[in-house]
Amino acid sequence: MKVCVLGGGHGCHAAVIDMLEKGHEVSWWRRDRESAHTLRALGEMEVQDWRGMRRVPLAAERTPGAIRMVDDLAQAVEAAQLIVIPLPAVTHEPLAAQLAPLLEDGQVIYLPPGTFGSMVFADALSAAGNASRIAIAETGTLPYLVRKHGANRVVISAYATRLPTGVFPANAAGWAFDILEAAYPAIERIEDALSGALMNAGPVIHPPLILMNAGPLEHFESWDIHNEGTQPSIRRVTNALDAERMAVREALGYSAPHFPLADHYANEGEEWMYGRGAHGKLTDSGDWREKIDLQTHRYMLEDTRLGLSFIVSCGRYAGVPTPVAQGLLSLASAVTGRDLYAEGRTLESLSVASLPRAALRALLDSGVRT
Repeated sequence: MKVCVLGGGHGCHAAVIDMLEKGHEVSWWRRDRESAHTLRALGEMEVQDWRGMRRVPLAAERTPGAIRMVDDLAQAVEAAQLIVIPLPAVTHEPLAAQLAPLLEDGQVIYLPPGTFGSMVFADALSAAGNASRIAIAETGTLPYLVRKHGANRVVISAYATRLPTGVFPANAAGWAFDILEAAYPAIERIEDALSGALMNAGPVIHPPLILMNAGPLEHFESWDIHNEGTQPSIRRVTNALDAERMAVREALGYSAPHFPLADHYANEGEEWMYGRGAHGKLTDSGDWREKIDLQTHRYMLEDTRLGLSFIVSCGRYAGVPTPVAQGLLSLASAVTGRDLYAEGRTLESLSVASLPRAALRALLDSGVRT
């Protein structure tokens, strides 16, 4: 299958490696051409995971067994059945506008995770006048715990074992899942893209960790929010926040499993998205001991500004109180000196908050605004 990966972040590196090693023909486009050319000149990436170390070749042209690095976006996505975009949600609006005129019938976009980016890309398609049959899917987490080391070394600490995924429009799920599951067998089919958006773990795990560790993050040169930063009091806040997310899901009619984040830390019970022992692999790697700038880091600008505002807006729509989410968002607004809800990705900003429940269901199923 022809797969295109867009972006140059940690997850994008893991995705091109994973897709190639699963036997797919992979094209890779990055907005930062200088970095892409530097990497391509090296000719290969070194990947380290549970299987050991190996090298993955890079090429400028289609070459069997190599990742094709492409400068032109139209050339990269041409004839690709699956377009994987493992980028922060803050990139969605400009990328969707650039991508929308280029998409063709039968293509699937995968946003892992999406923060309801499905609606952003669908609106961009409409604005571009592109009426092609396109499916947009999103899931609850990046399929990889991964970090880049240097110019061309990639360390993948864990692969997702369960990827709850919803499709927009839901009536495209049949053919879209055939494509998605050929690339990601760990996918589990759920109701629709809004259900997928409300599986996003980032807005649950990261805002409490950065806000309740704000002192150490600003004081020390580096701090591991997942190791010494994950203490019982913070876990209690995370559990309360996650309970709000799950209550919103239930009020909107979505059924279990809701993938509670507590399962990520547990040694027994239901397996979470990264399987057993993933939290230990993450902290053991040391790759998340880092300097986090609370003004600029994606945990603030994506998971808090976009993700928490989305949960709060869905709670308001469903009539479910979200005091922990709202409180954390208010604290984050004070820390950054910005109104993060006003800047957020909300049902209001996506122009769906005024829809009656039946109309929202119809939109999620058909993809058509009425």
